[in-house]
Amino acid sequence: RIEQVSSTDVPVLVQGESGTGKDLVARAIHFNSKRSSKAFVTVNCAAIPDTMLESVLFGHVKGAFTGATYDKLGEFQKADGGTLFLDELGELPLMLQAKVLRAIEQGEVTPLGSNSAPARVDVRHICATNRDLVAMVRQGQFRDDLYYRLGVMTLDLPALRTYKDNLEILSQ
Repeated sequence: RIEQVSSTDVPVLVQGESGTGKDLVARAIHFNSKRSSKAFVTVNCAAIPDTMLESVLFGHVKGAFTGATYDKLGEFQKADGGTLFLDELGELPLMLQAKVLRAIEQGEVTPLGSNSAPARVDVRHICATNRDLVAMVRQGQFRDDLYYRLGVMTLDLPALRTYKDNLEILSQ
C-alpha cells in the first residue's frame, strides 16, 4: 500500500501505536513519490505549545505579537512543492483545526498578523497519530471535515507485539 500511495498525491493518514514506525512510513511515501526532490517538512503537533503552533505552521510577520521581531516563514510554505508531515495530528488544538483545514482545501496560507493576500502553496499532506480520531470526531474533539480531508488514504500499522516471532530479525 505504501508503494501504491507513493505514486499519488492523495493525503495519507498513518495510524498506529507508539513505536510502530509511522515516521518511517511517512518518509518512505515521500522519498518514493514524485515530490522526493523537494522538502520533507515535519511538524510534531504534540511537541509545540498550542500558543506557538499557529505561528509554526503558518508563519508570522514582524510585530504580529510580543516577541515577533522578524518575519518567519511557516512550515506550510517551507514544504511548498514537497510534503508536510503532521505528526501527532490528534494533538492539534480544535481551534487551529479550522485554519489547517482551510489551508489544505484552498492551498493558501496567511502568516499571523499579515494583511497581504494569502500565499499559494502546493503541499502533499501525510499525517500520523496514535489516537483514535474517529472516536475523537464522535466526541467533538476533532473536526470531521478535517479528518475526512486528511484521511483519504489510511494506513493502519500493526502493533509491534504482533511481530513477537520476528523480533530478532526486525532488530537487526
